[in-house]
Amino acid sequence: MNDSIRVVEGRVEDAPVILSLIKALADYEKLSHQVVATEADIERWLFGAKPVAEVIIAWEHDDAVGFALFFHNFSTFLGRPGLYLEDLFVRREWRGRGIGRRLLSHLAGIALERGCGRFEWAVLDWNEPAIAFYHRMGAELLHDWRICRVTGDALATLASLD
Repeated sequence: MNDSIRVVEGRVEDAPVILSLIKALADYEKLSHQVVATEADIERWLFGAKPVAEVIIAWEHDDAVGFALFFHNFSTFLGRPGLYLEDLFVRREWRGRGIGRRLLSHLAGIALERGCGRFEWAVLDWNEPAIAFYHRMGAELLHDWRICRVTGDALATLASLD
């Protein structure tokens, strides 16, 4: 592990860096065409009047080498908040140096500090390196659950049913 890596909370002035990491993640996942986020979006939704998510960044001196974006959800069965990891990414040239482990460990610490009953995330089924990494970190893959998503016109249609 590289001792010169520091993991810190993102700040509003990091919006350009956060967006560049998001774009690098999308490129890795072959989903660059889906990125419509802007620096203004990052500033508003992560650092504005009502932030809806948080981010931690792994830095090596002045270089952002990875990040994790997360938010709280709630478990009705546990009666406690949970921490949901939306994205975890380490730049290709920095992988294998313990940075992903440090980001996950940092988030687990936040979850415990905030009284969360669980820490969870999703992983693409083709991403075998990530799946293997998560298994090594002690994660259990829940094969009986599927993610449901409604976006765009379908979201507007669903909202109009009320």
